[in-house]
Amino acid sequence: MRFLTFLYFLGIENYMLPCFTKQVFDMDCPGCGLQRSLLFLIRGEFVSAFKMYPGIYPMLLLFLFLLINKSVNIKFSNLITNVLMIITAGTIIINYTLKFI
Repeated sequence: MRFLTFLYFLGIENYMLPCFTKQVFDMDCPGCGLQRSLLFLIRGEFVSAFKMYPGIYPMLLLFLFLLINKSVNIKFSNLITNVLMIITAGTIIINYTLKFI
């Protein structure tokens, strides 16, 4: 928790990368909002993080499962990983599609 507080006080929002797709083609990419969503999570604004990028929570769940699976042998880990990847990709694609409607 101290590391996240340290990042917040470093002014990490001043070092965010711009979206290349948005600069060149003037349209959002499927990853637009991810950095700001992570910043909201660091600040503890969980609802704002979801509103900014709904795919953040399935993505974090997937990464957390993959980290745990590296140290603990989990039964059906391949199936769980595949399901989490499909949920994450589906959430990102649905969110991206809804941006244009």
